[in-house]
Amino acid sequence: MTRALAALAAITAVVLGATPAVAQSAREIRGPTPYGAIESEPAARLIVDPPLPGPLARGAVQIQYRVENIRIVPVFGAAALDVSPRIGHLHIKIDDLPWHWADASDSNTVDVVGLPPGPHKVLIQLVNANHQVLTAETVTFVVPRREP
Repeated sequence: MTRALAALAAITAVVLGATPAVAQSAREIRGPTPYGAIESEPAARLIVDPPLPGPLARGAVQIQYRVENIRIVPVFGAAALDVSPRIGHLHIKIDDLPWHWADASDSNTVDVVGLPPGPHKVLIQLVNANHQVLTAETVTFVVPRREP
């Protein structure tokens, strides 16, 4: 049994040693540290996925998003425009209604329930700390009719 374990350990070491490391750095995944100013910040980006199909079939709209080159935080006002790395939040509007809500939680998912069956659209705006739109994405979908 000891020889078998030693052989298995040797094979594992060879396989692991021959496999190139593909791990990315924290900076590559999360972006720059919030503790240092960025001299020339690239434009903020908003990437929005279509609604998750499982919840949508049950009448709940869950839209995942992510941002690049900006941090979502609950800080507001003109004085925050000079903060580096850049900060902002989301404005979310449904079906061209005259109101919207702000989300500064960075939960990475917009969650809406209670929409009637039929076609809908959600406008997600990435805004700076002074509520000026930096970029936006619109997601269209159909809430299915549910059988009682």
